Amino acid sequence: MDLKEIKAVIDLMTKNGLSEFELEKPEFKIRVRRGADGEVSAAPVVYSAPAPAPLPQVSPAAANAVANLAASASAAKDPALKQILSPMVGTFYRSPSPDSSAYVEVGQEVNEDTVVCIIEAMKVMNEIKAEMKGVIVEVLAQSNKPVEFGKPLFAIKPL
Repeated sequence: MDLKEIKAVIDLMTKNGLSEFELEKPEFKIRVRRGADGEVSAAPVVYSAPAPAPLPQVSPAAANAVANLAASASAAKDPALKQILSPMVGTFYRSPSPDSSAYVEVGQEVNEDTVVCIIEAMKVMNEIKAEMKGVIVEVLAQSNKPVEFGKPLFAIKPL
């Protein structure tokens, strides 16, 4: 990682209000922190050999994945059903604000341009569209919870 890339990371941290950034690769590790006064410090560490892999631990994301697998199993029973998948990693929201109603409800007919939810990624709200015509059969993600790329969000019966 060269100085230009490190400056780009610092700029992104400043723009997005991040106080810490860490990147670890087999050949190097860098940690950048901003103090309360806004001062940035970077501490690169160079490895001569790859770092050992950490022991597997059960994370909240893994526990969430098991719950999501169980939820999507019911949708998988019917081969006629399709799924709307998450196009990114972020936080799933069913409505535009906490006091608003959900974009879509079970039983609602949608078309390709219907917004079904929002996924927040890096402080940006991304509207997710159905991209197919059909009827929402099941909501597979939980509002205000993280979602992974490719995770099923909704089960839909195509029309």
